[in-house]
Amino acid sequence: MPFQLELPKRLRARGWKVKIREKERLEPPHVTIIFGKKEWRVGLRDKSFLEPPGGRWADIDDEVRELIEKSWKALQNAWDEKYPSNPTSSREEDNPKDNQEDSDEDS
Repeated sequence: MPFQLELPKRLRARGWKVKIREKERLEPPHVTIIFGKKEWRVGLRDKSFLEPPGGRWADIDDEVRELIEKSWKALQNAWDEKYPSNPTSSREEDNPKDNQEDSDEDS
């Protein structure tokens, strides 16, 4: 059964949904934002819009975006629970490159 972020009734009535769907374990961790027949997929590792279908935060209702941001950790936890072999924590950003060149002022 898909995980669905609880949205206020007024947003649901307008057609907004935020889900982690079934059968997506091989894809990058993401949440699907649905508005009527439109869909966007946002990566749970870096908050980027996945292709397809692409998109941008300006396409998303401000209140929906705020609820997603407030629930970000819960969405990551829901993905990790549903797809433990593809966790949100296994990301490249966990090992950021040190900017050693910037600190070479000893010359």
